[in-house]
Amino acid sequence: MSDTTMIRYRIDSDLKENAERIFESMGLTPAAAIRLFYKQTVIGRKLPFQPVAEDPFWSEENQKVLAESIAQLKARKGSVHELIEA
Repeated sequence: MSDTTMIRYRIDSDLKENAERIFESMGLTPAAAIRLFYKQTVIGRKLPFQPVAEDPFWSEENQKVLAESIAQLKARKGSVHELIEA
């Protein structure tokens, strides 16, 4: 039997809860998911996925602001102004 070690990292609580729900739906414990990630990293000698930068335009917060702006324009509550360049 091989030696084991404990790992501890801090992670955003919402991210943890969301990920653990997905793990559970796949029949994985958080520990099994982490082991799987580590094993696939070692086997492939690279990350087991292609990292993608999050586009802030598509963030939930920005989409909400855009939807509110569109609703204001449709209700004719918007105002015309010149573009101000900083």
